Amino acid sequence: MAEVVEVRAETASARTIRLRVPGLSGHVAGQHVDVRLTAADGYSAVRSYSVASALPGDELEITVEELPDGEVSPYLVRQLSTGDQIEVRGPIGGWFVWHPGDSSPVQLIAGGSGVVPLMAMIRAHEASGNRSEFRLLYSLRDPESAFYRGELDSLSRTSRRFAVTWVYTRRAPQGWPTPAGRLDAATLASAVLAPESTPAVFVCGATGFVEAVADWLVQAGHSPDRIKAERYGGMGDTS
Repeated sequence: MAEVVEVRAETASARTIRLRVPGLSGHVAGQHVDVRLTAADGYSAVRSYSVASALPGDELEITVEELPDGEVSPYLVRQLSTGDQIEVRGPIGGWFVWHPGDSSPVQLIAGGSGVVPLMAMIRAHEASGNRSEFRLLYSLRDPESAFYRGELDSLSRTSRRFAVTWVYTRRAPQGWPTPAGRLDAATLASAVLAPESTPAVFVCGATGFVEAVADWLVQAGHSPDRIKAERYGGMGDTS
């Protein structure tokens, strides 16, 4: 069982939950955990959530977005409190991960809540002192949908190794230099690291978003062998 040691809001419908997991000795950026909730009548539901943190020791963070028809996320976002205990398995995963010893430049591409495992990579990169270039392209519906906005903006201003590009698909902030619109191949190509630098590319989002982005990357000259993708939910769109 894991103990909830902190909860904090990210958006109106999402929160970050810090957990203390007995026996945990750190985790790798990009991994996920399985969370099981069991009702009084014995019915249980399990959902997977990406780890958002780069914490050492026995703590980790997940960021959960509430789904209107969800069985697990509404409880985690609206009811779970500090001091509660929940059943957790993991961290799990060894493919969609970034290791601090990798000196390659890295291009991260997120659609909506797909930014969560990529944020773990950004935090691990900053904590490690790795000098490789890190870039994030973050596609989201509107300014209020952004996870980790303050931290991302701060890193973009202060770090020589990190930059973020925001793409708003439904509504942009007032005075934004480009109009809102879905991410397309031309916008993607102009915002990401050039294929000549052979970056490691991590893409995470809804299935439709991930498939479109992966295709555009290959068309732009990126090697499929350098692209790792993680999908969630249904087909979605390119937001």
